Amino acid sequence: MLPSLWHGILLLSSRKNDGTAKVKNMNGKKIVVRSATPGDAPVIASALAMALGEESMRMYCGEHYQDVLEELARREGTQYSYRNALVAEVDGVVAGAVVGYDGARLHELREPTLRLIQERTGQEFGNVEDETVPDEFYLDSLGVLPEFRNLGIGGKLLAALRDKAFAQGYEKAGLLVDSGNHKAERLYLSLGFRRVESRNLFGRRMWHLQAQNAK
Repeated sequence: MLPSLWHGILLLSSRKNDGTAKVKNMNGKKIVVRSATPGDAPVIASALAMALGEESMRMYCGEHYQDVLEELARREGTQYSYRNALVAEVDGVVAGAVVGYDGARLHELREPTLRLIQERTGQEFGNVEDETVPDEFYLDSLGVLPEFRNLGIGGKLLAALRDKAFAQGYEKAGLLVDSGNHKAERLYLSLGFRRVESRNLFGRRMWHLQAQNAK
């Protein structure tokens, strides 16, 4: 998550441990969750812009923020790389994306992310607060394109990435939610996430929630 930005994440799905997706039919639509590829960069970028806010994106990444985000998504080794993302398809059309990574790799992934933004925009970043901790898999950002909302896609993406992390041996999956976003928190709590601490991050009071790997 970029400095001074808040994000939202959503809900639950089923997924094979090898990274391939199971197919769900909802409201007559076939929904597939799969690993992202470089070709999914435009949708990953759009998901990030929705999750982080277009106004904030312009502030930190300039008017051409979509191009900057797409480049981050196409590259390997950034926070928002396609390698850290899953996407959902609805009847074969990519509809949304979720991004997450090992919390212990935050600084490793953030450095090239901020460097690329600075190269493209001239924006300089001072000390950036950490939004995750080393002992969790961090669910960073999620977005679903407007025309595909209310199909449960956000939930499927979040749970798919959570379950993938658990299958890889992570004990905890974590996320942040704004303390005033009660609707989102109720959703996370219903999925097994629990409050572990209150944090003041980027000038906002946030709840840090985690789900435990039941194995």
